[in-house]
Parts: sequence; C-alpha cells; structure tokens
Amino acid sequence: MEDQLLCCEVDSIRRAYQDVNLLNDRVLHTMLKAEENYLPSPNYFKCVQKEIVPKMRKIVATWMLEVCEEQKCEEEVFPLAMNYLDRFLSVEATRKTRLQLLGATCMFLASKMKETVPLTAEKLCIYTDNSVQPGELLQMELLVLNKLKWDLASVTPHDFIEHFLSKLKIYPSTKQILRKHAQTFVALCATDVNFIASPPSMVAAGSVVAAVQGLYLKSQDASLSCQNLTNFLSQVIRSDPVCKHSLFQSHILMCKLNPACCS
Repeated sequence: MEDQLLCCEVDSIRRAYQDVNLLNDRVLHTMLKAEENYLPSPNYFKCVQKEIVPKMRKIVATWMLEVCEEQKCEEEVFPLAMNYLDRFLSVEATRKTRLQLLGATCMFLASKMKETVPLTAEKLCIYTDNSVQPGELLQMELLVLNKLKWDLASVTPHDFIEHFLSKLKIYPSTKQILRKHAQTFVALCATDVNFIASPPSMVAAGSVVAAVQGLYLKSQDASLSCQNLTNFLSQVIRSDPVCKHSLFQSHILMCKLNPACCS
C-alpha cells in the first residue's frame, strides 16, 4: 500500500463545481437584505427565558460543536443549528432540562438542510447518553419547525465568507487555509452569547479579518492590514460608521476568544 498522508486524502463526497454566478454582487446584496429576517432576539434571556441563562447556552453549544466535529459534519451545520436554537429560544420559554433535547433537534434539522447523509435521530440520542429518545426528538422537531414557521433557510456567516475571499488578492493555496481559519472563528462566535445579535455578514467579515491577522498575511500585503481590511469589508457589506466600529470590535473580541490566532 502506498504511503500517503491522511490530510492529502481525497474527499469521498462528490461535490458540484462552484458556480461563479453565486459570487456576484447581486447575490451578496440579496443576502445582506435577507439576513435581518433570521436574527434572534438579543434579550431573550431576560424577556423570554425563565430558567435558561447564558452559561447553559455555552455548555450546550460546546457539546453541539463537539458532536458536529466528531461526526465530521459540514462546516455550515453547527452555526445553522445555533441559529435555530437562538431563534427558538427567542419565542418559546424552555425548561433547562430540555435544552440538550433542543440542541440535538437543531443539529438534526441543520444536518438535513446541509448534508447529503444527515445525522440520524438514533445517533444524536446516543450522544445524549440516551437521556433523549428518538420519539422525543421527532416530537421536538415538529415544535421547532412550528415556532420557526418552517423557515429554515437562514443566512449564516458561511454564506458570506466565500464572497469576501473572492474579493481578496491572495493565492488560491492561501485562500484555502484562510477559509478554514475563518470557519473556525465563525464556530467560536456561535458558541459565544456576545455574538447573538451580530448580523452574519459582520461575523463573517470579522472572522476573515481575524484569520488574516492570525496568518500574518498583512506582512505580505499592506492592503491586508487590520485597519485596511476592516475598511474594505465594511464597504463591501455597505455598513455605516457605527457598524464599521462594531466590525472592528468583533475582530478584537474574536482575538480574545482565540488569542493564539491573532497574536
């Protein structure tokens, strides 16, 4: 058998070629308009929830991320699942004993939306140490769908990352690494309550800025410095001065989440 690095193995999933038409500005502007429709309430811990507190969300989010990583889910699955979870908690008071059930259900739905071979109810129940039964998960699925009005086509930061990367003058090999780093920051943001009210476009832009700084690409091109890149991406998403400041603050907060990548 030939010696080969595991990281060089070809992805077994057959994927369609990327359609360049999906990266034009018209698509970007449509997503910028649509993203506001999928933002959860930033105050649901105070206004809706009686038992659930931010710390509990952090715990279940970390568990969900670990499940997605172990199952090698598509990168979009976890942030999408967290969007479902936050939108549900924004409208429905939930007991803390049912939070893990809700998290498993949101992963179940997100996996169906983004994967060719989605996670099964039985497999997700195993990750709860069988504290949740498949029947309960399927019942919860209907409740979540009802509360979200069956609108599962949420706009997430991942939808914007490719648009931003296509506008940067970097080598294809560098772009691939940058994409992975940015996706990591998006996942970290999804676990942090400070980003609940942040538009996906801003999270994506902040993630790209943080990834560029972590890879020291600014030393290769002055246009990739933190300030220049922040200015450029704020123009791309047509943000006002307040949002531009928020974008810069998002980058700083991301660096606090993962200092090693922004040192």
